[in-house]
Amino acid sequence: MEKSGIRIEDLHLSFGETTVLAGINMEILPGEFFAFLGPSGSGKSTLLRAIAGFGPAPRGRILIGDRDIADLPPWKRNVGMVFQSYALWPHLSVRQNVAFGLEERRLPKREIDSKVDAALELVGLLQLADRMPAQLSGGQQQRVALARTIAIEPQVLLLDEPLSNLDAALRVQMRRELLALQRKLGLTTIFVTHDQEEANTTSDRMAVLDGGVIQQIGTPQELYDTPANGFVAGFLGTANVLKGQVSDGHFLTIGGNRLPLACPRTGADRIVLRPQNVTLGPAGGEGIVGTVSHREFLGSSIRYLVDTADGQIIVDTLHSAGQTGQETGATVSLRVDSLNAPLLV
Repeated sequence: MEKSGIRIEDLHLSFGETTVLAGINMEILPGEFFAFLGPSGSGKSTLLRAIAGFGPAPRGRILIGDRDIADLPPWKRNVGMVFQSYALWPHLSVRQNVAFGLEERRLPKREIDSKVDAALELVGLLQLADRMPAQLSGGQQQRVALARTIAIEPQVLLLDEPLSNLDAALRVQMRRELLALQRKLGLTTIFVTHDQEEANTTSDRMAVLDGGVIQQIGTPQELYDTPANGFVAGFLGTANVLKGQVSDGHFLTIGGNRLPLACPRTGADRIVLRPQNVTLGPAGGEGIVGTVSHREFLGSSIRYLVDTADGQIIVDTLHSAGQTGQETGATVSLRVDSLNAPLLV
């Protein structure tokens, strides 16, 4: 399959007077697994559908390779889309579903049969080719939808929350299979999800959207470790976002305590502090004084909600067998050392 990158230039889209996408600019590399991540209403699915050619026409340019497809109908864009609902024909067998797009292209029967067999072999369903969709599990139906899309040999694969209808254990299995298949094909892929764990575990890079605006683009680790703003910090994992006063350009003072800073930013007065980067100790120790208002056992860790004079701070501590930890109502001290320096946003 041909590897093609995608470039989106100054893309705007509105529904009536409501702006849904506002000045989207990005480049997705050939063969990259790229995720659009954001809450409901952020514009991520609308952006995916704009690339596919569904919905109202946006203003701006969408280039696959060197070809601007923004004004082309969906069937002329050479992209393949897998929907959240799979959208299988219930009255057609697995083989007939996968062959549908090829038949629409008026290919010779021998070529259609060859491509269908190859696609079903890729997703491990060749032995179920004669079954009907109702006879398949949710994971198998998703594989059929993937095979149908792969069979037409698109330049770009678009995935609109394809795992959301699966149970938790199957979702983990399917996202691994999906990534393995994408790596095998080398196909440029865009994956839309609101689940940051799914985006973190599959994507080479991701774009976090909110309010129709790209908040940040980067690798999962870059976005987690160096979020561009408080929204990205809070959306990618649990984060404490605290206000304070910057002093000497390298410290933030909170409640009389000076915290060392990583990568100071001019004009910023808030820090992002991950729960696992806070050390919780007994009362009387150095650091921010607080009271445990709630605790949750998470298996590998214990999560504490600690009320301080400067707001509530979430703290995660590793759990070991026989460890008692702090009880609700206990007075504790919170400390951040230079190795876990918070980031200004």
